[in-house]
Amino acid sequence: MSRPVVKALWGAAALVLVAGCSSGTATGEGPGAAPSASVSATPSSPSASSSASAGSRVSVAGTLTEGLKSPWGLAELPGGDLLVSSRDERTITRIDGRTGAKTVLGEVPGVVPGGEGGLLGIAVRDGRVYAYLTAASDNRIVRMRYGGGEGDRLGPPEPVLTGIPKGFVHNGGRIAFGPDGMLYAGTGETGRTGLAQDRKSLGGKILRMTPEGRPAPGNPFPGSVVYSYGHRNVQGLAWDPEGRLWAAEFGQNTWDELNRVEPGRNYGWPRVEGRAGKPGFVDPVAQWPTSEASPSGIAYARGAIWMAGLRGERLWRVPLSGAERSGEPEAFLTGEYGRLRTVLAVGGDGLRLVTSETDTRGTPGPGDDRILRLEVR
Repeated sequence: MSRPVVKALWGAAALVLVAGCSSGTATGEGPGAAPSASVSATPSSPSASSSASAGSRVSVAGTLTEGLKSPWGLAELPGGDLLVSSRDERTITRIDGRTGAKTVLGEVPGVVPGGEGGLLGIAVRDGRVYAYLTAASDNRIVRMRYGGGEGDRLGPPEPVLTGIPKGFVHNGGRIAFGPDGMLYAGTGETGRTGLAQDRKSLGGKILRMTPEGRPAPGNPFPGSVVYSYGHRNVQGLAWDPEGRLWAAEFGQNTWDELNRVEPGRNYGWPRVEGRAGKPGFVDPVAQWPTSEASPSGIAYARGAIWMAGLRGERLWRVPLSGAERSGEPEAFLTGEYGRLRTVLAVGGDGLRLVTSETDTRGTPGPGDDRILRLEVR
């Protein structure tokens, strides 16, 4: 089934053609193939306009693998292979980093999918796979032994952190190890907006903990894993080369956000959405209308944050200079591959991008969902 591509140009935006062929159709190419693709760079609305003439660009080098069902989390193994989690199937699959061949490692026990919950973010460290999942009573983080060999399977899950509020929506779910060796998690307020401002609750927060789940040394609130609060639904975490933490989160009806996260700070929800300029709250570095973003995963590469958009069906580039934005956000791949869930930096110039058409909110075609190989230049 073809997917139409809308190539609306805002202002003086240019259309960048890669491989000389128009796109927007789900091509059905096999794993590892390098399809023709067009990459459009379009500025957003006037709230985040862009110049398409400066900064790095991204091109689609091929499809690494396809036929994934409700993919959500993505992590890289030593050696370059990938692990991908399935939100609804409850499985973790190993993807060969060169050929795209898939090996299902197993189903994670205790996952109870429903709405936006299920088997969500994953991370890898010291021979263990960490997973953020929705259980019967809560959202929680577990870890499982995994040797990483061809015939290895996942060990039984060991709880790391329990008691994160769960809901039909706004479960957060992204986890990642920071450059300090600590485990970070983005959570949601499950639709109960008051949780975001309640520092005793784990909902609507960014959490920071040791690999064993204890409050990390230096956390802003003694004895607590809470690192920052006032968040609605955090699903993107990434660090720049200087170790600064960036996070993307869903707005309600008006503004989605990219935030520079600092310990102990209040990011405003539900008292403010987007930029407010109010004392006591941190304004986002960038914001978008919810129709243009609905951000999930983010990654840092080539001087910019790259942000995957679900409802917006595009990949955003936000150029940075230190802790500040150095230019206007710029959109790529608009409408060409549908909903975009997760983006992962690999090597110096590579990104891996996970589509999300089979998450019950998309319109899947042949080959969906897939992992795309992107090159940043």
